Amino acid sequence: MLRRLYMRNIPTHIAIMMDGNGRWGKSRGLTRSQGHFAGSKAMENIIDASLEIGIRILTLYAFSTENWTRPKEEVNYLMDLPARYLNEKLPEFMRKGIKVIISGEIDGLPIHTREAVKAAVSKTSNNSKLTINFALNYGGRNEILFAVKSIVKDFNNAKITPEDISENILENYLYTSGLADPDIIIRTGGEKRISNFLLWQASKSEIWFTDTFFPDFNKQMLIQAINEVNQRKLLNRN
Repeated sequence: MLRRLYMRNIPTHIAIMMDGNGRWGKSRGLTRSQGHFAGSKAMENIIDASLEIGIRILTLYAFSTENWTRPKEEVNYLMDLPARYLNEKLPEFMRKGIKVIISGEIDGLPIHTREAVKAAVSKTSNNSKLTINFALNYGGRNEILFAVKSIVKDFNNAKITPEDISENILENYLYTSGLADPDIIIRTGGEKRISNFLLWQASKSEIWFTDTFFPDFNKQMLIQAINEVNQRKLLNRN
């Protein structure tokens, strides 16, 4: 039954809070940075699984605005990792039809990270098989503030009136403008909170928690999340 549900109800958009990388490393006598590297490998597997399943949008919470308070060495590694990852994976993304977009304050990133991000976004802009939305230097409250400030700016420039403002209009000013809201938000690592992630977009999302640290999260668990959410929806209809 669960297999049939999975096949019939493939979500359009899944968002993942990739939590537990550092704790995974420490639990194995490794550094937190080694845990983050293991998480990047798990992320590659989830991207491939999403392509195989037929998910159209995959949002990955890569670095939050709160993460800047972590130890400097860890932050530096987390800033180097996206640049190295995107530079390495770009040919594969082009071959597989993966489009890269970014949600977050790109201007706040180190120059080498920002340049790698912008290059990946530009070069993959015409791809359409799977959109990967990296939430990088992202905070949900900051996103809403950014949208409000942009609306005020357009109002001052006579581009919009108060009567124009609606939910749909506000959504056009979010980082995720043009994307469907997530059907499912997955959080790994055992915490059961939203942690400033997609605060506006999550209003109708199903949330699925697992104690598994992200480096151990795999295709089978992704399918499990989809199946369990589909079962929830079926039970709610009965």
